[in-house]
Amino acid sequence: MTARSTGFDPAGVTTLLCDADGTLFPSEEPAYAASADVTNRFLAELGAERPYSPAELQSMTNGKNFRAAAQELARGYGRDLAAGDLEHWVAEEKDVVTAHLRTVLREDPAVRDPLARLAEGFALAAVTSSASSRLDACLDVTGLAGFFGAGRRYSAEDSLPEPTSKPDPAVYVHALKDLGITPDEAVAVEDSINGALSAVAAGVRTIGTVQFVPEQERQARTEALREAGAFAVVSSWEEVEQLLART
Repeated sequence: MTARSTGFDPAGVTTLLCDADGTLFPSEEPAYAASADVTNRFLAELGAERPYSPAELQSMTNGKNFRAAAQELARGYGRDLAAGDLEHWVAEEKDVVTAHLRTVLREDPAVRDPLARLAEGFALAAVTSSASSRLDACLDVTGLAGFFGAGRRYSAEDSLPEPTSKPDPAVYVHALKDLGITPDEAVAVEDSINGALSAVAAGVRTIGTVQFVPEQERQARTEALREAGAFAVVSSWEEVEQLLART
């Protein structure tokens, strides 16, 4: 896939805005595996009749952070969470998942090497729904921290005046403003539907990626990412590099 084949012109792009979970590293499945116990205890307090598997929870909330997922699940049971209760669950889930991801994620040359080449021509920033501490831990253990300086990491949980989550475009709008760039100067890379919706709503041209999506789910995810507004869907960071090549 090339920029020409998609009708995309990378000439004015200065900055690559990278989602983190499921985009820079394969953290979605292990994160939901670690989160399931916390989430199911939370759901039991709401009155859930049975526990949910990690896969079920992922299908229900993919692309959202735990805060947004918890609030949505509570509304489904006709409950409004007290602020203190919500913060308790958010903090517990963050700590459990971050500790688990530190043990399972590894460096991946298929991500690191294309990113290193992209960093020669573009500024890189991370834009995630996850908490900053989780993002920092994942970047550290995957060897990607050097590509995303402390001032180029944006969390919908921690970087905004009021925590939110994708698909709300607030975190992308904030990142653009903080970086001092217009949407036309940026391209986002997103693996989830909610992530793509967030970037597109902020006016940022978006590449969907299925690199870490299970093979049996890739066709459906590809179609959904296109429906969400992605102008291209790729299966590797090398393909992202090809799309952004300036000829």
